[in-house]
Amino acid sequence: MLKLFKNINGDKAIWAVVALLALFSFLPVYSASSNLVYVVGNGTTIGHLVKHAVLLFMGFGIIYGIHKVPTHFFKGLSLIAMPIVLVLLVFVLAQGTTSGETNASRWIRIPFVGFGFQPSNLAAVVVMIYVARYLSKIKDVKVTFKESILPLWMPVFFVVVLILPANFSTAAIVFCMVLMLCFLGGYPIKYLIGIVGTGILCLTLFILTAKAAPELFPNRVDTWMSRIDSFSNPEDTEGTYQIEKAKIAIATGGIVGKGAGKSVQKNFLPQSSSDFIYAIIVEEYGLIGGFALMFFYLFLLFRIVVVANGCEKIFSKLLVLGVGLPIVFQALINMAVAVELFPVTGQNLPLISSGGTSSWMTCLAIGIILSASNKNLAKSKRSKSGIDETNPLEVLSGQL
Repeated sequence: MLKLFKNINGDKAIWAVVALLALFSFLPVYSASSNLVYVVGNGTTIGHLVKHAVLLFMGFGIIYGIHKVPTHFFKGLSLIAMPIVLVLLVFVLAQGTTSGETNASRWIRIPFVGFGFQPSNLAAVVVMIYVARYLSKIKDVKVTFKESILPLWMPVFFVVVLILPANFSTAAIVFCMVLMLCFLGGYPIKYLIGIVGTGILCLTLFILTAKAAPELFPNRVDTWMSRIDSFSNPEDTEGTYQIEKAKIAIATGGIVGKGAGKSVQKNFLPQSSSDFIYAIIVEEYGLIGGFALMFFYLFLLFRIVVVANGCEKIFSKLLVLGVGLPIVFQALINMAVAVELFPVTGQNLPLISSGGTSSWMTCLAIGIILSASNKNLAKSKRSKSGIDETNPLEVLSGQL
């Protein structure tokens, strides 16, 4: 065990925040899982806790393995992973399976292990690495919009379009994060405005097609519309059931909360261990617990920016921001939904909510960030030791 800890490298603050969030997650997941056991009749509370522990253990295995991979390797890996992701998205969209009561065309069931896999979560990470790679190539080159259509926007377009029918919120987040990364990477703003307009046009055409031929995408557009209508029309009590229960949970939590495991609304709130787990956390740990959790995510954002700022190569900077910012963005969206600042999106709370694929992909992204920070720390140590990095012999002797 001591040998394992000695081999852990990278930004120690990120390791600490991730470990604290993961350890804390056991309390609300164990508490909220009683809804699945006693209301839905699915398994036992200990069973859900063990499953969550196994998924997190595997997730930390992903972090450890990925943070040992040199950052520049991800350039080539994104080229290999992109077609694989597209095939998986086509496959899962074509088969239209479900996971429990969750909607269609999102999951691939993994035989013999009992876990489901959501290719859209993997695609969200891969596409950010792919975009970071492209932006780093054109950093010092003036490109036209026409030249960037095939290598940049076509893969992004296919990923977003394939995710969109089953998971609008994930598709929207991927699209917004790509635009943000392109802006940070120096891609011309006038082209980005055109891409936004094209995206709105494509979304409009998709909605009109789905309305004209509902058998192609059953219930999806209706679900989006009902969520938006419920958000804009608070008097629709039937459509705002989840939000109302979440607000009751937050209101009754008060300043210090009811205490661990003492939530009442977890018995009435659907998805209390995943999409609305933040409401349960505030009910049990109060505003103090809610703001503390928000602080840790914002601190993680701070460390992500620090790591990106410390990277020398443009690819590493964009890579860290590309895979790191969506983690915090997703966390803030999840919290905003619980307090009715956003319509219901179905986005989990990273590292806290129960669920396998989302946690694994968050861990994959964290591993990539730690890989970049590991390289930064190695360079810092060499500079402090007086090694001349322009002399290969000194660098090699310093490594030995």
